[in-house]
Amino acid sequence: MSIEPAPAATLSEAAREIVEVGRFLSVRNFVPATSGNFSRRLDARTAAVTRSGVDKGELVEADILVADIHAPPPKGSSAETPLHLQLYRDRPEAQAVLHTHSVVAALLSNLRLPEGELVLQDFELLKALGDTRTHEAAVSIPIFPNDQDIPRLAEKVTAMLQKRADLVAYLIAGHGLYTWGRSMAEARRHVVALEHLLTYELEKMKVRR
Repeated sequence: MSIEPAPAATLSEAAREIVEVGRFLSVRNFVPATSGNFSRRLDARTAAVTRSGVDKGELVEADILVADIHAPPPKGSSAETPLHLQLYRDRPEAQAVLHTHSVVAALLSNLRLPEGELVLQDFELLKALGDTRTHEAAVSIPIFPNDQDIPRLAEKVTAMLQKRADLVAYLIAGHGLYTWGRSMAEARRHVVALEHLLTYELEKMKVRR
């Protein structure tokens, strides 16, 4: 089934969405200090991305930069911007990418790194992820080792995306969560659902000790 292209967003519209999601995620302590980065596709060629070094709960429209998806990141953007641009290239349907740094995402990704993935199953909230329609599904979230060589990390992510059409998120060990959606609303829903699911999984590990 072909995917209809989403209508282009203006920079002002994208910036407004990014500022709003920054406040929403900040009050939940998903992006402490100046951590995290967000983006919103503008059209087939460009995306709006957050400036580096800004508290995401205090973003203003001037903190949103325009990036060419097929070019080096703009000056002042996060060092991790290539991971956003790579997702827009690899997932034409993706309209927003959100990267968070919660305690549970950093901790659980470290604990489960030797397995290379986190398999979530038998949770009702799985139905909030992408096209999952039943709690009986098993959703695998890949875990990548943290790497300061962002282009090298992006290549690993691309290789995984090519094999996993169902993928809606991945974890970087000791770092945080990357997720995306066909709208900003869907990407935000993925963040909230996955943060809860990661917490469930961590609590389950405690119970089983």
